[in-house]
Amino acid sequence: MATFKAIRIDKADKGTVARLTQFDEADLMDGDVTVRVEWSALNYKDGLALTGKSPVVRRFPMIPGIDLAGTVEQSSHPHWKAGDKVICNGWGLGETHLGAYAEKARVNGDWLVRVPDSMSVRNAMAIGTAGYTAMLAVLALERHGITPASGPIVVTGAAGGVGSVAISVLSKRGYEVIASTGRMSEADYLQHLGASEVIDRNELTGPAKPLARERWAGGIDSVGSTTLANLVSMTKYRGAVAACGLAGGMDLPTSVAPFILRGVCLLGIDSVMCPIELRRAAWSSLVSDLDSRKLSEITHEIGLDQVFDRGSEILEGRIRGRIVVKVA
Repeated sequence: MATFKAIRIDKADKGTVARLTQFDEADLMDGDVTVRVEWSALNYKDGLALTGKSPVVRRFPMIPGIDLAGTVEQSSHPHWKAGDKVICNGWGLGETHLGAYAEKARVNGDWLVRVPDSMSVRNAMAIGTAGYTAMLAVLALERHGITPASGPIVVTGAAGGVGSVAISVLSKRGYEVIASTGRMSEADYLQHLGASEVIDRNELTGPAKPLARERWAGGIDSVGSTTLANLVSMTKYRGAVAACGLAGGMDLPTSVAPFILRGVCLLGIDSVMCPIELRRAAWSSLVSDLDSRKLSEITHEIGLDQVFDRGSEILEGRIRGRIVVKVA
């Protein structure tokens, strides 16, 4: 097809404008693999791009969407052939490279990961960047030496995509999980995912003490700012916190005390440019350690035309779990 359905973001007199339109295949960017996109997902970064509330988009016009899964249509890359089922997360999709909210994408074959044999293309996007990032964080804690015997793990932004998957995976791997949320009405949901305790995020939003009472062996944080500062100050001796988000802000008002007096480590989790070996390890672990029934329960499906409204909702913290976007 010469044209295909896509969401396009353009510069406007004031900010940007996003609309669902037809996009010319000839205007796709360079790449050695063309993918027929079947499913995508809605992430916090996608909400920022769609609403223009943060300068996520670096070139115009842009097709947003940082996650895609689908079928290879054409390939000159030695590792991929027509018919292969593939996943692409990050690498500038939806920011500097035309992204996933379109029926076709052309990308660098080195960016792709094969959809695991036992996983559907839809479920790959139900997991998406959020779930893959959560698994990267879990693996980072374990590489640091944090085990279930070390003590509880706190997960912030618990009802969101990263938090929901992190709780489910940690619980499956035998950890005691403390879920922190601003929506205490979601306590039953979080406990069903595997949280043994649910705390109000207000316990972590005040000014952080240099050293507070030790409460957990580690944490997975998607909020940043004072929440992350409080997490670090409450982490036990030689514990670690994996930081992977900034929903609460980019600042980090903390002190060096937890690092030099308790030996706490702050582990940065980057999902965008993450090496391919770590990506494959994360996706492989997700096959065995993410309960498919729980994944189904936390996933909601929408069409391309619905991402505009839901993009605003995800920025307002009103989305529970994961949203998959049916593209094809």
